[in-house]
Amino acid sequence: MPIFIKLFGDLRKKVDPNISGTTSLRFEINDAEVERIEDLLKKLNFAENEVSHKFVNGRYVGLKKKIHDGDKVTLFPRNMALLYKWYFTREEDE
Repeated sequence: MPIFIKLFGDLRKKVDPNISGTTSLRFEINDAEVERIEDLLKKLNFAENEVSHKFVNGRYVGLKKKIHDGDKVTLFPRNMALLYKWYFTREEDE
């Protein structure tokens, strides 16, 4: 079963340099080695400091959050940082 990915801003341009406009980039991956958010960032060749906010199934999460088949992961770049860290508790699995 896949993991569904949604990228915004500069992150989507790293995956698809030819993308234009302001819509998000959506795709799915099937990789048994992707167990946590940090694994996904490595697979996509994103440095940790490039990603400001991470969500799994609409919940604000950290790098150690586990990802399961069928999960929806949304990533925002540093230049689109929001105020979530002041208003929401970040979920971690460790």
